[in-house]
Amino acid sequence: MTVITSPTRSAGHAPAGAAAAAPAPRRSSRAKRRAQLTAWGFAAPVVVYLALFYAYPLYKNVDLSLRHYTVRSFITGDAPFVGLQNFAAIIGNPTFWPSMLTTAIFVFVSIAFQFAIGLALAVFFFKSFRLNGFLRALFLVPWLLPLLVSASTWSWMFNSDSGIVNSFLEAFGIGQINWLTSPQWSLTAVLVANIWIGIPFNLVIMYSGLQGISPDLYEAASLDGANGRQRFWRITFPLLRPVTTITLLLGFVYTLKVFDIIWIMTRGGPATSSTTLAIWSYQLGFGSLLPDFSSAATVGNVLIIIALIFGLSYARMQRRAEA
Repeated sequence: MTVITSPTRSAGHAPAGAAAAAPAPRRSSRAKRRAQLTAWGFAAPVVVYLALFYAYPLYKNVDLSLRHYTVRSFITGDAPFVGLQNFAAIIGNPTFWPSMLTTAIFVFVSIAFQFAIGLALAVFFFKSFRLNGFLRALFLVPWLLPLLVSASTWSWMFNSDSGIVNSFLEAFGIGQINWLTSPQWSLTAVLVANIWIGIPFNLVIMYSGLQGISPDLYEAASLDGANGRQRFWRITFPLLRPVTTITLLLGFVYTLKVFDIIWIMTRGGPATSSTTLAIWSYQLGFGSLLPDFSSAATVGNVLIIIALIFGLSYARMQRRAEA
């Protein structure tokens, strides 16, 4: 009887177990749905912010560049669609290629000096010595000051008559230089100001990258007889490559759209000697009594395309490095 009743009991208990296990998938699906709703709840403010302040302005900028807007049509919203005619007109404008060349010089010279000086200062401050933290904090001052204050200060320093730069040069027998009013020197003046402002950013990023390098590598290299230069080029610089890449990319994007420093110091002049694409875009949109909103938006989209190309190139390089 024991053999006969045992299967009967197990068979009788099977439906109860199945019934007890049935609500489990429902509970798991509800938990997943609740987790998804919670995630979207946290992401909703960011999504709304990006849509309002990034996606919509970008859409409007593209729309401006694909239509022929005047002051009247900008208000009424009935501008005719012209496609890529605005881009063709901008490229054919005699100001386009000089502005492109000025932008390239301004961006690459700024990045080269900012990165080189920032890296050198990061390596210098990475060593322990008295007043290290205090001096490092002083180098952050250009980054913390409002750009209006920095640009105004440099305008005063480069003033032809009362500027401290010319007074310093005259002490060494060098004649007066019209930094802000000469086509030969205006771009140099804004370059010096922009390099000074951008050094702290490179210093902070590269200094944080140095902290991620193990000191054991330097000790092992010293035991093998490597000097300071060899340790830098064989250990420090190769291990800083990921940090270097993102620093250069961020510096490129930031420098590409610099406007306030140039506008306060030279307003893009004299003539077009310091006119970058960002300055030209502003001049087209707001620099005359008859603003050309479509052309201004088109120049702005050219800047976006350039930044996008370099951003995609960086992403491609990262995928190749991780592969």
